[in-house]
Amino acid sequence: MIPGMDVYLNGRFVDYEQARVVHDDAGLQHAVGLFETMAAFHGRVFRLEAHLDRLSASARELGLTARLDADKLRRAVLQTLTHNRVERARLRLTVTAGRINLLRSDSTEPAEPTVFAVASEPTQYDRRYFEQGITVLVAPPVANPMDPLAGHKTLAYWWRLRLLRQAASAQAGEVIVLNITNHLASGAISNLCLVKDGTLLTPYARGEEVDGALAAPVLPGITRSVVLSLAEARKIPVEKRMLTIEDLLGADEVFLTNSGWQILPVTRVEKSLVAGGNVGPVTQQLRSALLELIEHETGGDDE
Repeated sequence: MIPGMDVYLNGRFVDYEQARVVHDDAGLQHAVGLFETMAAFHGRVFRLEAHLDRLSASARELGLTARLDADKLRRAVLQTLTHNRVERARLRLTVTAGRINLLRSDSTEPAEPTVFAVASEPTQYDRRYFEQGITVLVAPPVANPMDPLAGHKTLAYWWRLRLLRQAASAQAGEVIVLNITNHLASGAISNLCLVKDGTLLTPYARGEEVDGALAAPVLPGITRSVVLSLAEARKIPVEKRMLTIEDLLGADEVFLTNSGWQILPVTRVEKSLVAGGNVGPVTQQLRSALLELIEHETGGDDE
């Protein structure tokens, strides 16, 4: 936590140690809520509108609240940065359904959503992770396309955190999650990309499925979307499709994307090396391009 940081909570700023939600908030009682984790550089959030659009779309699709105000959310994020005079930060925006009792249906007024935004110091990753890559584990098939919440960034994150703890205990940096058909889904907290014969491959995310297919239990990552666009701009073919563990083990390159580490190379899948244990050229090229784009969009470089 950044010393002296205040938390945005329902329209006002509260000291970090004093920020509280009530005991009957639906986010606490039932994990009824959504969140976005964003990265701020030079006091500006990278792809803020994309994050807000994703949260708003999930709120509508899942019926979280009829009172979601996108402008209010935008102000919450921007004011959190300016109020705390933050230049570089990890920023989490959380929206819950507010004070509701899911066992009662006699309420005539919809609950007011709870909104809070918290800025903290960005995670400092060892530079060797990006130069040498990380090891990942492979989890059992747990991503379920029949789950209507899958592919959304909900507060129900416990199973993902358990996987991360297991990875950490095995000296691994992430876990690759399979869906119940044994196809690749994503990382526990990231999106997955492979490179094979010069083509960038990634599992379908929610909203990208072919007609008639089951819903993809994969979050449509904001960083993933940017990386795919960067690849296409560099004439790197991109394919979104169903992928298997054999595709993972046979890939020329593997990397993970999220807003915290941007692009993180994978050079070992459990005991199997990826490309001899070296970070591949496509991964390096895309990471450099992404960091340049972030600097361009947030650093005041409008040329």
